Amino acid sequence: MKRIYLDYAATTPVDPRVAKAMEPFWNENFGNAGGLYEEGRRAKEALTKSRETITKLIGAKPDEIIFTSGGTESDNLAVFGVANAALQVVARAVVSPSSKSDFGTPKKSDFFPGDLVVGQPSGVKPHIIITKFEHHAVLTPCEQLAKEDFDVTFLDVGENGIVDPEDVRKALRPETVLVSIMYANNEIGTIQPIAEVGKVVKDFRMAKEQILKDLASPTGVSTRNFSAEKYPCLSKFDTETFGKQYPYFHTDACQAAGYLDLNVNNLGVDLMTVNASKIYGPKGVGFLYKRSGVKIKPQIIGGGQEMRMRSGTENIPLIVGLAKAFELAQAEKDSETARLVPLRDYFISEVMKRIPKVVLNGHTTKRLPNNINVSILDIEGEALVLYLDSKGISFSTGSACTSESLDPSHVILALGKPYEFAHSSMRFTLGRSTTKTDIDYVMGELPKTVEWLRIVSPISVDMNASGMSHPEAFAGENLRVKAKSKSYKPDVLLK
Repeated sequence: MKRIYLDYAATTPVDPRVAKAMEPFWNENFGNAGGLYEEGRRAKEALTKSRETITKLIGAKPDEIIFTSGGTESDNLAVFGVANAALQVVARAVVSPSSKSDFGTPKKSDFFPGDLVVGQPSGVKPHIIITKFEHHAVLTPCEQLAKEDFDVTFLDVGENGIVDPEDVRKALRPETVLVSIMYANNEIGTIQPIAEVGKVVKDFRMAKEQILKDLASPTGVSTRNFSAEKYPCLSKFDTETFGKQYPYFHTDACQAAGYLDLNVNNLGVDLMTVNASKIYGPKGVGFLYKRSGVKIKPQIIGGGQEMRMRSGTENIPLIVGLAKAFELAQAEKDSETARLVPLRDYFISEVMKRIPKVVLNGHTTKRLPNNINVSILDIEGEALVLYLDSKGISFSTGSACTSESLDPSHVILALGKPYEFAHSSMRFTLGRSTTKTDIDYVMGELPKTVEWLRIVSPISVDMNASGMSHPEAFAGENLRVKAKSKSYKPDVLLK
């Protein structure tokens, strides 16, 4: 039986050209890049060349690329790295005369220029802004930080799955240290206005910097009132409290890397995550772009590799594969987009026409060219996955990264849709080998399978529903469901 793979957002096969580029570094050129001898020099040369390939493609400098084990580690390094660097400053700042060490109470001279200094009597915490439908590699770290020493704002994205840059502007505070918004959503494929958000963040930093210059000016000329009109939160901003370099702007570009422009200067980002396995490269490798001057605290320490930002012997075969895959993806993104968009739109049109009670999730056109995410109501997504798998069709419900959880998709819930819509959401993502013939085969199996599953399903959902019909049936792992004045939790349901 021929298998039709439609889960390219989860992972991709390794391109033969990528595998060929990697081959010499498994056994022939196997050296440690830290070695001074020939084998080490060959590895170092491959590492340097790979770094240079990536920097040219994104408009960066070689020392701004940190190789990691993939998208999750890169996201964690960006979020925890920025957060912990800010807290290092907090730790130096919060020392009272009664509890000072032998080194004395910190003075202004003890801080780096522009450092964020918090922990003052006002109790202001460092602040982070993300959206409600970020990948869990960003969302979960931020949820953890919210339980500790940070305030976190979770922005709404609207029913079309697009964040409004104006909402970002309104959420900014003098104490904001990080804004993180994914470039393209991993479940519904909606493309976010990253360049516009980048301009908002840059403008906010410039307003802070101008106020600092005014305060230092002997003439006393001030633009505070002008800045405060656009950013009311800056009306009390001063040099004693918050530094000018924040906030940093991070984007997770893992899903976007094969289809969109990743020039960091065009996007206005300070940090950017890319993963090889989403662009026909090997699993277990990715990179974090970190703009020069951005302060992060390393999360893996030891030998000091990767400019002391990520210790551990560099995995040369995987890094070479990442660079080659990224080079090919960026070179072919326009032609592949032109090929996939008609296939995507054909799939959406056919599924909406052939199956009743289907809802398209996300914006109709501002989405990745390979992404189709629909809620096929009145059935369980997992059942459909298993039945179509027996017919040789592979796809997913929500994100493959959270497939072990029974919780409904947080992305669909972020669109303001009921839990039933989230539990019945299906993600079909096309790739380089997908053809119209493949889609026609799927359309031959999908409608009749849905029809049969609906016959045996006890669920019946109104297309215009805004609440849950049976909340007790959707209290999955780590989820508290509230409806009709009752609270449902998994541990209660299982008793």
